[in-house]
Amino acid sequence: MENSNLLAIAAQFGSPVYVYDSAKIVSQYKRLTDAFKNVKQVKINYAVKALSNLAILKLMNSLGAGLDTVSIQEVQLGILAGVDPKNIIYTPNGVSLAEIEEVSKMGVQINIDNLSILEQFGTKHPKVPVCIRVNPHVMAGGNSKISVGHIDSKFGISIHQIPHIIRIVENTGMNINGIHMHTGSDILDIDVFLYASEILFETAKNFKNLDFIDFGSGFKVPYKEGDIETNIEEFGEKLTKRFNTFCKNYGKELILGFEPGKFLVSEAGYFLAKVNVVKQTTSTVFAGIDSGLNHLIRPMFYNSYHDIINVSNPTGRERFYSVVGYICETDTFATNRRINEINEDDILAFKNAGAYCFSMASNYNSRYRPAEVLWHANEAHLIRKAETLEDITKNQIDVGIFSKKTILT
Repeated sequence: MENSNLLAIAAQFGSPVYVYDSAKIVSQYKRLTDAFKNVKQVKINYAVKALSNLAILKLMNSLGAGLDTVSIQEVQLGILAGVDPKNIIYTPNGVSLAEIEEVSKMGVQINIDNLSILEQFGTKHPKVPVCIRVNPHVMAGGNSKISVGHIDSKFGISIHQIPHIIRIVENTGMNINGIHMHTGSDILDIDVFLYASEILFETAKNFKNLDFIDFGSGFKVPYKEGDIETNIEEFGEKLTKRFNTFCKNYGKELILGFEPGKFLVSEAGYFLAKVNVVKQTTSTVFAGIDSGLNHLIRPMFYNSYHDIINVSNPTGRERFYSVVGYICETDTFATNRRINEINEDDILAFKNAGAYCFSMASNYNSRYRPAEVLWHANEAHLIRKAETLEDITKNQIDVGIFSKKTILT
């Protein structure tokens, strides 16, 4: 997107505001499907948790993507967006059997990641197709909080517990139609994926009636100019050979599944914020913006990097700034970052703001969550209004039991 487009959006809808470029989402989807064009059946299930706005879910549906969901609410959002329940996979963690059963009634593909629930569900619903999420014990990911396939992870059933899985399946007579794994996010080395894939293939051999094998996702995207990323094309070529060979030996053409979130929407997103104050201290120049960790928590939570550009002054001389928020916490977005000279009322754009940004926003400090805008066919479409005080208070109840007189007496 051009700076002029971003400035126009900030002027029209106010700041802060999230903006998503639909063309980038489409190109990323095509890039991934092209990488696996030599596999007969590929299924891309978009990870709803990355960005769950209904407009984005409808866009994914129009591309032919299914949905990867982790809660009953995400399933409901997907169905509300017009997605066929058969194109939704539900992979919860630590939820009740009751929630899984409720989702199952909707006709969604169930994916179970622990032995206890697997046995309970299989005993009660042996005819319902179930996918099993295994933990391959592969340490991968750009941050410990997003590495989910290692031996101490709460996610998945350990590959060392395969005999237990088989016993449960045999005892219940349940229908296992898929095998799934997810090792983490921001994985650069494709050899990690390939190593984990061999573990998944070995696991799959234990189940004779599979329809699909799901490799999760975790592909790394670039966060700044010259940054490294997962080589999807090379990965596609190498995994395609392994997958096709496995299918031939298995005796059945299976569906190859992926669950990208960040890969599809991260680079499509921009977060626009206005500079409230430029504050010089003895050693630092702070640019304080009209936002904070309540809107974009990733830098504080994951130590993630977001490139920041001054769209109001893109050709100004570069200076060093620490970009901070207005929350009553240390909400630092960047420290001593080289940015074109910043003045008060300038608009700063945070790149890679499409994934796990708005979806992790909150009302901390009783601040409103911002608007969301979809940039599609060279036009800005408001897809979520900015919140108001009514949004914050609408579910609060005035019990009417307090007065100064009653409290003091």
